[in-house]
Amino acid sequence: MTLTSRLAAVALASLLATGTAFAQTAAPAAKTDAKSTTAATTEKKPPKERSAESLECSKQADAKGLHGKERKKFRSECIKTAKAGTAAPADKTK
Repeated sequence: MTLTSRLAAVALASLLATGTAFAQTAAPAAKTDAKSTTAATTEKKPPKERSAESLECSKQADAKGLHGKERKKFRSECIKTAKAGTAAPADKTK
């Protein structure tokens, strides 16, 4: 291979590499705009309000020192019984 053919090959490779470099910089700019709009919409959601039953069951779980799966199971059963206890008198009056 002669010197001129090597220079031509290097010049061609550098042109191809430069073209892909410019193409890659434009694409992420469009993606960040889309992410910022979705992040703005998620920040506007207010936190869910917890019911009185949920708060009371959490206090009971704290008092018992429950954590993890045991806490989740206890709170689930506690909330069910609390709601059933308040709903039962309403059904009897109807």
